Amino acid sequence: MKISHEELKVSFYLKKKISRKGFCPVMGRISIGNDMVQFSCKLEADVNLWDTRAGRLTGKSNHARFINKEIDKINVAVNARYKEIKSIRGQATADEVKNSCQGAALSQETLLKIYREHNEAFKKRVGVNRAENTYLNYRFGLVTLERFIREKCHVSDVSFRQLDYSFIENYDHFLRIDCRMMPLTVVHKISYLRKMIKIAGIRGIINHDPFEGFSAKRPKPIQRYVPVDELQKLINTPLQSRALDVTRDMFVFSCYTGLSYIDLYNLTHRQIVKGDGGLVWLITSRHKTNSESKIPLLDNALRLINKYRGTSSGDKVFPVKDCGHMNRQLKTIANLCNIERRLTFHMSRHTFATETCLSEGVSIEAVSRMMGHKNLCTTENYAKVTHNKVNEEMQALGKKLNGMYVLAS
Repeated sequence: MKISHEELKVSFYLKKKISRKGFCPVMGRISIGNDMVQFSCKLEADVNLWDTRAGRLTGKSNHARFINKEIDKINVAVNARYKEIKSIRGQATADEVKNSCQGAALSQETLLKIYREHNEAFKKRVGVNRAENTYLNYRFGLVTLERFIREKCHVSDVSFRQLDYSFIENYDHFLRIDCRMMPLTVVHKISYLRKMIKIAGIRGIINHDPFEGFSAKRPKPIQRYVPVDELQKLINTPLQSRALDVTRDMFVFSCYTGLSYIDLYNLTHRQIVKGDGGLVWLITSRHKTNSESKIPLLDNALRLINKYRGTSSGDKVFPVKDCGHMNRQLKTIANLCNIERRLTFHMSRHTFATETCLSEGVSIEAVSRMMGHKNLCTTENYAKVTHNKVNEEMQALGKKLNGMYVLAS
C-alpha cells in the first residue's frame, strides 16, 4: 500500500526472512523526493496472505485485521509527524520523520522550545537570585525571535540543526532594519540567542557553533560616568524646587555609594551598621543578583542620610520616587547646571566606580566587592581609567624613577 502526502510516500513490504511458521518481518519505507529511509514496523505477517501491490494482508482473519490495523496506525503516524515537522521547520527529511515516529523528541530540539524552557526556569528564580527586569528582557527577546522566525522563515519554529551563520546574520539585520532597534539593544538580543545555543550545546542537541565567524556590530562606547568637575557643579548649583533637590541628592548619594536605583529605593536604616573604629557601613544584598554588597559610607553620604531622616515611611532611608520620573528630573537638573550630557540615574553607579573610587586610588577588586559584582569583568564595564588618573600615576612613577636609571652619554 502506498499513500502520499505531497512529496511524502509511505510504503510497506516484507523482509525476505521467512520463519518456520511462514511469517516475515514487516518493513516500512519513507520517501521524500529522492530522500529515502527504511524502518522496522516490529510486526510479522503471514507471507502467504501478503499483497505486495497493496502493501497489506488479504482476507478477514484475526491475524490479517490486526496487522492491517497496525500498518494503518503507522501510516497515519508517519503522515502526522511529517506535517508537524513541515509546520515547524518548513521542510523535513525522511530520517527526521522516522526518528520522530520512533520516539525521538523533536520538540525538544527546537530553538523556541529551549528558549521557552529557559524563560520558565528563569522566572522561578526571580526574587531569589534573579531580577524581574532581566526576566522581562528575556521574555521580550523571545517575542522578537518568534516574530523573526514567523515573518522571515515562514515557520513556527526552527531546529538547531538549521541554525547557521546566515540565520544569525539575518536575525541581526531584522533587529536593526525591521525592528529599528538601537545598536546596544541588538547586541543584547543577539546575546540571548547565543545563550540558547550554548544551552543546546551543553545538552548535546547541537554540535556546531552557528556564531563562528559572526561578530555583532557594537555601538561606539559612550562615557557613562559624570566627570568630577560636572559632579561638583551638580552639587553646588542652587535649585529652587524641592522635588529637584531630592532627586539630585538621591543621585549624589548613589555617586558616593554605587547603589543602583532599586537598591536605593529598598534601602532601610537596618542596613546601615556601625563597625569597628567608628566606621559606618552600608550592608545590603543586591536586588538584581542577591549578592552581598558592603560599602563604607563617606561623610557626604552620611550627611544625606541624616538630612532625610524621618522623611520616609517605615524604616526606609530616602523618599525615592519612580525611576522614570527621576530621569526626567535629572534632564531638567542638567540644563539648570549647564551640563550638556544626558543624565540618567544609572550613571551615578558608573560615577561611583570611576570617579569616586578608581580615580582616587581604590583598587578595582575593592570596587567590585562594594558594587556586589560576582565577576571582575562586570566591574571593568563600570570603572574606567580616566586620562587624569593616567597622568597622575605616570607623574608619580616619574618622580619615583627619577635618578634611578641613567642613560649613558
